[in-house]
Amino acid sequence: MTYVDTSDISARMFVTVLLLLIIIAPLISLGVLRLFQSRKKSGFMLIAGGVAVYAVFQLVMSFT
Repeated sequence: MTYVDTSDISARMFVTVLLLLIIIAPLISLGVLRLFQSRKKSGFMLIAGGVAVYAVFQLVMSFT
């Protein structure tokens, strides 16, 4: 087993990834749950929100 060197990750990048993953994962999973509950409009809106947050995440990470 080897160790992963995380000393190259800045605190700003770590916090950005942490906060956005806390937002993206629940939006996608709640969207899937709503689709299983036959609430299609709400489900697709939540999934679209998760994709939009992911796009913002990619934009923010391209500047860091």
